Amino acid sequence: MRHPFSSPLWRNSAFLRVWSAATVSIFGSLVTRIALPLAAILVLGSGAFEVAVLRSLELGATLLVGLVAGAWVDRLRRRPVLIWADLGRAALLASIPIAFALGVLTYWQLLAVSGLAAILTTFFDSADNAYLPTIVERERLVDANAALAASGSAAEFMAFGISGFLVQLLTAPIAIAIDALSFVGSAVLIGSIRQQEGPPPLKADREPVLDEIREGLRLVIHDPVLRAFAGAQMALAALWGIFGATWFLFVLDELSLGPAALGVIAGVGGFSSFIGAIVASRATRRWGIGPVAVAAMLLSAIGNAFIPLAPAGLPLIAIGCLVMQQLVADSAVTVYDITEASVRQTLVRDRALGRVTSTFHVAAVLAQLTATLAAGLLAEAIGLRATSWLAPLGGLLGALILWASPVRRLLVLPERPSGEVAPPSGGSLAEAAAVEAERDQPVGG
Repeated sequence: MRHPFSSPLWRNSAFLRVWSAATVSIFGSLVTRIALPLAAILVLGSGAFEVAVLRSLELGATLLVGLVAGAWVDRLRRRPVLIWADLGRAALLASIPIAFALGVLTYWQLLAVSGLAAILTTFFDSADNAYLPTIVERERLVDANAALAASGSAAEFMAFGISGFLVQLLTAPIAIAIDALSFVGSAVLIGSIRQQEGPPPLKADREPVLDEIREGLRLVIHDPVLRAFAGAQMALAALWGIFGATWFLFVLDELSLGPAALGVIAGVGGFSSFIGAIVASRATRRWGIGPVAVAAMLLSAIGNAFIPLAPAGLPLIAIGCLVMQQLVADSAVTVYDITEASVRQTLVRDRALGRVTSTFHVAAVLAQLTATLAAGLLAEAIGLRATSWLAPLGGLLGALILWASPVRRLLVLPERPSGEVAPPSGGSLAEAAAVEAERDQPVGG
């Protein structure tokens, strides 16, 4: 039986380099995901609202440039965008340990680095998602996305597992230096790819940027499958917004656990995500893309309900609840992400994929930004535990959106990208995909 590490992918040298670069940079980025808020909390004495603002500024920067980034990525070769985004993020993150060593690190610098790095990440993510279908055959996109998710999850397990210890041993700003080095390594690996991309559109064939942005929005709004996935992604992003605004302080203050325990618990999520990546391809072939996506959303809600159940004063039980959240929610979200990305990459033509990806990202960031700020303020008013109870609602809403759409009937990936060949009988792409899915329903689906 095939799995994410199927042999055809590993004979593809371009994919192998992209996979290696992603694994290296994800490792460093996840160290920073722990270290950056801990730098604000432990080094600069930031509270719940300041941590929420730090996260929200990163999201706000993505919201500001996301649609423009998608339009430009569709105009350019994607590989140079990936390389320069990596190098820029390396330079920005390196400024934090340097400033800390010189005794001049401030909260305002953390805000600036977070915001500028988020802008580069927006360009990188749009280009990365659009670049993958140019080096991997469409029928192998689920396996390719699963392989990337699996290696990213393994990196998450290692990074989160040691990040808390790195923060305690080296301090949070010095731990961030690892992320800067990882981006340099990623840039070198992507730069070593020799496979040529197809040419970008000629200047004479380009529409004005605003018109191209509107086209990306139109593709998402008017296709019911893409629209449903975008709505579900927003609901899931709201869940993570509440989680991000409350989890660190809840673990450190409410439960009185240290950074090392926090890192180990988060590392369990990496292991869980790895399992999710491994089973995603098998699950979608057996039960279908849509049903698996709906089930993954429901499991994400169940998993996040374990956080507010963690009791203060009973550390072993509290750790058990937090570990259960990581085991259930992280594996489910990984499965959902693989299915959603694969459908999007299949439905959308190559030179519109950057704009559609950015539309998804901007919509998700808008939801996450709103939820993060609201959760930060709400936590100050009603407490961290009460606020944490709101997170599971995001998964429930996402599952409902998918179930009420044609996604629940989507059992296999459609064969034709949106905008290249019209669907039969004048129907929508979603309807064509559903008809095809019913015909090719897998055993047990």
